[in-house]
Amino acid sequence: MKNRLKNKTTRNNFITYGVVILIYIVMQILTASGSISSTMQGLLVPICAYVVMAISLNLTVGILGELSLGHAGFMSVGAFTGVTAAMALSGRVSSGIVCLIVGMVVGAVFAAIVGFLIGIPVLRLKGDYLAIVTLAFGEIIKGIFNNLYVGIDSNGLHMSLLSDKTDLAEGGKLIIGGPMGLTSIPRYSTFTIGIILVIITLIVVFHLVSSRQGRAIMAVRDNRIAAESIGVNITKYKLMAFTVSAALAGASGTLFAMNYSTIVANKFDFNTSILILVFVVLGGLGNMLGSIIAAAALTILPEALRQFADYRMLVYAIVLILVMLATNNDTFKNFLRRLKPGHKKAADEDGKEAV
Repeated sequence: MKNRLKNKTTRNNFITYGVVILIYIVMQILTASGSISSTMQGLLVPICAYVVMAISLNLTVGILGELSLGHAGFMSVGAFTGVTAAMALSGRVSSGIVCLIVGMVVGAVFAAIVGFLIGIPVLRLKGDYLAIVTLAFGEIIKGIFNNLYVGIDSNGLHMSLLSDKTDLAEGGKLIIGGPMGLTSIPRYSTFTIGIILVIITLIVVFHLVSSRQGRAIMAVRDNRIAAESIGVNITKYKLMAFTVSAALAGASGTLFAMNYSTIVANKFDFNTSILILVFVVLGGLGNMLGSIIAAAALTILPEALRQFADYRMLVYAIVLILVMLATNNDTFKNFLRRLKPGHKKAADEDGKEAV
């Protein structure tokens, strides 16, 4: 029984990898043949960023079992620190891909540090209290970036929280302009790098979930008191999941920001956190493939409905409600389960084991 469950998990993981690779191949073929619009091509990188955000939040909400409403804050940390690092490096390195990769690494590191520091006090709470405090931290992060000025010149980086007077030498460049946000961003992000980041995110999450640490994290989720009674360090494993989730969100923030020439801190507000949470809930808690499909579908849907003008968000909301009702209906879920290949064989094996 144990081996069969392990094989099923491995098979599902490879199906998820296969779906991502298949989507990439199909989109590349369609792009090369000119079969998709420029609007759709412009959505490819944001979709990858949102998919990474959904998977990383699913690690916190679905695997750890804690509700976080400030995930967009970690995305903004990755965006602002990663883009700053990439723009500081761009004058010394000619390759935009190298600058993007370095930026994503820097964004992930800074987001992980912020996630760790926030997680120390926040993860002592639970339920609604934790959700409210994470929401507050997300707004605090947004407020900091709305008042932060960062420039670069021949003497290095200059920062100020008081005004736009960063004392730049002649020829210096303002990177973060307070309420104006990030300006003159080099657009290094590509769909290929986005897909690679999605696959790396899946590898990290799947390996963590299947590891000893992952089983401890799920034990904390299922029964905190029982886990603590057998010696599981609650704080350690909750911080581990929260920090990894924040790091992945930071990398996606850099990818997302470097797809635009200008981006402001208000882009990463409460509404963005809720949108990502919708991806997770709609796709299914703990279901990474579901998060990928939900993030892609709900990013494309508003643009596909743009022709309906004033009614598009109404149609979007109705579709969302219907899908939520369907996916939480036992009859509908049993119907989908029967459509899976090998369902009858698995049911027969379960019946033999029961006998």
